[in-house]
Amino acid sequence: MGPTRRARSSAVTGIPRTLAWGVALAFGTALISGLSVYLNAFAVRQVPDPAVFTTLKNAVAAGLLVALVLASGGGTVPRLRPRQWTGLVAVGLVGGSVPFVLFFTGLAQASASSAAFIHKTLFIWVAILAVPLLRERLGSLQFAALAVLLAGQAIVQPPVGVAWGPGETLIALATLLWSVEVILAKRLLASSIGPSVLGAGRLGFGLVFLAGYLAVTGKLGDILALGLIQWAWVLVTGALLFGYVATWFAALQRAPATVVTSVLVVSVVITSALQSATAGTIPDPVVIGGYLLIVAAVVALSWVALRRSDLPLIEGRYAARGRTSSAAP
Repeated sequence: MGPTRRARSSAVTGIPRTLAWGVALAFGTALISGLSVYLNAFAVRQVPDPAVFTTLKNAVAAGLLVALVLASGGGTVPRLRPRQWTGLVAVGLVGGSVPFVLFFTGLAQASASSAAFIHKTLFIWVAILAVPLLRERLGSLQFAALAVLLAGQAIVQPPVGVAWGPGETLIALATLLWSVEVILAKRLLASSIGPSVLGAGRLGFGLVFLAGYLAVTGKLGDILALGLIQWAWVLVTGALLFGYVATWFAALQRAPATVVTSVLVVSVVITSALQSATAGTIPDPVVIGGYLLIVAAVVALSWVALRRSDLPLIEGRYAARGRTSSAAP
């Protein structure tokens, strides 16, 4: 069997569709996410309205993803079935628009610690949904790794002194919607929709909803008031969002949703390392212990996934040692 059949690649990226590459792409997503969170902390001070900032950077990322689809010839787009178009609109609604509004509205009412902790529980909700809906299998070692990952997250971002209120509820709803998006994305990717097309649909249709939200709230005019520095931050963070979405969906195409969302938690460690380097400080030993728990849990989950060849069943069989998915590229 020749190398082409042994390792099918994406027509756009040339990346083989193997489980190992899926895990590697997930770590790439975590790296981009960690850097993005760090830079967004500076960007939101320049573009203080979160809805305007989110809409504009999503527009930049959507434009880059559309360009990527066109660069590949856009061959699969005309062949999409009505059900697939409906799925793209649904992903744009539950992943690219509504949860952003809910999250940022809740963030204005909730404490930073509670918001960070609730949002980073995404991997738990995805695991709960992935077992019955994607038929992903979780053994005792995987359950233990997920528990360790949650413990590490609680140590790094402890929700101390948190009283549950409307803000926390909105953030929890946003997190649940993003977990539903992961399930929808996996199913759409299994139906031959490519990661770049899915990403363009997610941000493109999401942009329509976000622009409508700005129009209803009377904030469209705020865009015209932005200066060069503010637009520079929009372009930088939008480019990072493009990289995040592109690698995120490419990882989901190749690896189990539970593994991909768990690996994303590593972004917390990356953001903290950047913050510590900037401040010239060293994190508390207890927090460092939390980082080690997160890394250990993610490594364990990745190792178990790479050892198995039957996850996720919804996309055929992913081979663990260099073999590929039986699903069509």
